[in-house]
Amino acid sequence: MLAAPAFRLARLHGRGAAHLVERNLTVYRRTWLIIVSGFFEPLLYLLGIGYGVGSLVGSVQAQGGGSTSYTVFVAPALMASSAMNGVIYEVTFNMFFKMRYAKIYDAVLSTPMGVADIALGEMAWALLRGTVYSIGFVVVMAALGLVLSPWAVFAVPAALLVAFCFGTLGIAATTWVRSWHDFDAIQLVLLPLFLFSATFYPLDAYARPLQVVVQLTPLYHGVHLLRGLTTGAVGAGLLLDAAYLLALGAAGLWVASRRLRLLLLR
Repeated sequence: MLAAPAFRLARLHGRGAAHLVERNLTVYRRTWLIIVSGFFEPLLYLLGIGYGVGSLVGSVQAQGGGSTSYTVFVAPALMASSAMNGVIYEVTFNMFFKMRYAKIYDAVLSTPMGVADIALGEMAWALLRGTVYSIGFVVVMAALGLVLSPWAVFAVPAALLVAFCFGTLGIAATTWVRSWHDFDAIQLVLLPLFLFSATFYPLDAYARPLQVVVQLTPLYHGVHLLRGLTTGAVGAGLLLDAAYLLALGAAGLWVASRRLRLLLLR
């Protein structure tokens, strides 16, 4: 007797989330350039740092041993960073504006949709944007000859796993934001992650205590996962990376759902 209502509730949440994604697509239909522009930042980093600085650096230690060009080394790291930055912008700045100023979610809750629809819908929309960025970045990498392994076909799902992890954490963090000034704290976390997650130089460049700290960060696991897939350094460690990102993302989703329920239904 309880299975049927539960099934109907889950189905309602699925439709409600889809309606929210449709709403976001409609809003961005006339401002599509904003979405497309998010693809060019990591591409410029790749051209400027990968090729510019790379011409001075030469070869670096590859993830699976041996050596590789600096451009091949840094490209998957920038793809992981792009997945992080793209989804974080959507679930922090945009979501905060919708919640505190535009009151979009108050209007949503006046319909049969619920808090779960909001969380799932915003997450799905952020992942949809991340999919566009990831596919575009892999195509560019392949065109530039920076993909060394057929395992790279899994790079897009891996990038979406990175986006899922940071997206849920971003939603959870946004529920504690009180003003625009609080976003400085989020940027204070993201910038060191971007610079020091083995993004631009190997992990061995750090002192041993710092290596342990870096290996605890989610972006490091995203970089390690994508770098392994695109260079062919595939092993059991990549499964640990994926499990770490999935577990942290699931924890972030649980916290985000509880916090949204407290904020929107009070």
